[in-house]
Amino acid sequence: MLAAGEALLPGEGDHAITGMTAGFDAKKISTAEVDAGRGMQADQKVCQPLASLIGGFTRLPAVSTVHRSLKPGEAKNATVGSMWLASHSQDDASRVVKELRAAVAACPKGFKTLGLAYGKVESLPAPKLGDEAVCYRITGDIGKQKLPMTYTVVRSGGVIAVFYGVNMLDPKQAAIPEPVIKAQLEKIAATTG
Repeated sequence: MLAAGEALLPGEGDHAITGMTAGFDAKKISTAEVDAGRGMQADQKVCQPLASLIGGFTRLPAVSTVHRSLKPGEAKNATVGSMWLASHSQDDASRVVKELRAAVAACPKGFKTLGLAYGKVESLPAPKLGDEAVCYRITGDIGKQKLPMTYTVVRSGGVIAVFYGVNMLDPKQAAIPEPVIKAQLEKIAATTG
């Protein structure tokens, strides 16, 4: 486990999966692409933890973050997405999960951010992984199209691991599969001792 405030900095023994892992290809994301989502503000304060995750960050500032895109290795798998690790003190990491749970419960009808509407938020069964986990589906209203996105958020000590998935063909298959999440948690454990 990382000590309080210890960072997950690339180059210091990268803690994020890279390459083909459990059927998904994990690739680094450019800093410009990551920073484009920074500062997303929800029109309702209670929904802010959800808006922050859509932007690729936790509401509480992390000591460091590492982002990856996730693409399936098999052509028949239509689930794509991304993941990122956010390093916090253990207290802040626990608070991130607590606030996220509260936001999922308080924002079932969604919210708006940067002119985009997210019309529905629903809690899903969370995997029994890490120290605690939250899973939910949020539906983005893109023009006349509804885009259901699934977020699986797992806390392991002071590290928040976020897995975002979308599947245009079958929204019920949008979650990033558990073997990918397990592989990432194992890498955190192996590299942090």
